[in-house]
Amino acid sequence: MNEHEKINYVELPAKDIKVAKKFFSMAFGWDFVDYGEEYAAFSNEGLDGGFYQSDLIASTETGSALIIFYSKDLEETQIKIENAGGTITRAIFLFPGGRRFHFADPNGNEYAVWSDKE
Repeated sequence: MNEHEKINYVELPAKDIKVAKKFFSMAFGWDFVDYGEEYAAFSNEGLDGGFYQSDLIASTETGSALIIFYSKDLEETQIKIENAGGTITRAIFLFPGGRRFHFADPNGNEYAVWSDKE
């Protein structure tokens, strides 16, 4: 259901959309709908969105917003990300309310995963 004036969709850059689709399918089980060769959409993943062709990357170092996933088992999710080709860019650390780590997908985009489980 679409809610008035609420965040509804997110679009993320990908140098190689096929690589992005493979990574997110392997790591998180996502499915995609292709709209040409320069766009692939995902839905029912907490927030609907898509990947668009771009040579740029999303990184907090360049001022980008950070997409953060939730996990009930942080270490298990980290292993899935690494097995799918992701790179851990910041090891698991504590913060008020839980633990988290940051990773880059194979296209170089930065994400984080957090858990309230110690």
